[in-house]
Amino acid sequence: MPLTRLNGIELYYEVHGEGPALVLAHGGGGSHLSWWQNVPELARRYRCVTFDHRGFGASRDLADGPGPGAFVEDLRQLLDHLGIERAALAGQSMGGWTVLGFAARYPERTSALALCDTTAGMDDPDVIREQAKLRESSKGGLAQILTRAYAPDFPAREPARYFLYQRISALNVNVPGNLLPLLMSMRHNVEPIVRNRVPAMLLVGELDALAPAPIMELMARRIPHARFVAIPGAGHSVYFEKPAEFNRALSDFLAEAGVG
Repeated sequence: MPLTRLNGIELYYEVHGEGPALVLAHGGGGSHLSWWQNVPELARRYRCVTFDHRGFGASRDLADGPGPGAFVEDLRQLLDHLGIERAALAGQSMGGWTVLGFAARYPERTSALALCDTTAGMDDPDVIREQAKLRESSKGGLAQILTRAYAPDFPAREPARYFLYQRISALNVNVPGNLLPLLMSMRHNVEPIVRNRVPAMLLVGELDALAPAPIMELMARRIPHARFVAIPGAGHSVYFEKPAEFNRALSDFLAEAGVG
């Protein structure tokens, strides 16, 4: 197993393909396995780095550890371990907090930023207010939230992939119970991304109930040079529900950004 000791834990990661580095950061219902429909295609042009956030998959957090508060530093140390000075970053849902936090802290190391179905802890009063209203209307822990992590018709339309989505999620047996409040309390300032004109894309499923398209469109306006993409027929997990459309949108964005 490709485990490396960093930031106080053993972190699981995989690298596939050759070319410019592309990091894929999974959401709260997934792990590195979530990208099974994306890596084979993207690895044709990019050096794809996937990993398990601490507390997910094969990566364990410390007892009473920092949880998501360490995600950004974990990623920095992983890239250092791999000798990657600069990378494109794509973060799905929870992974958006990781990649937005990294890009805000290290814009010079970020060749492009894709925020996918995520509010990402953006430190903007309007976004924070809309996120709070959304959280108020969708009470419950992670297990309850994940029942809304795809389009309503996805289970009936794609029963095999829906089953696999559930099985991948079920492998996360060490997720901290306070994950959601910890994420919701985190804030990332986008000003360094705007000032450095880091190429950015905000991608969302039109049926997303957890990071709805209007909120992500509002976020895109806070990054004036960003591209906004809405995928019809998809919910909160575009990468899993509509992988061909996701791969195409991400590849087109990276090509436009001059990555690869």
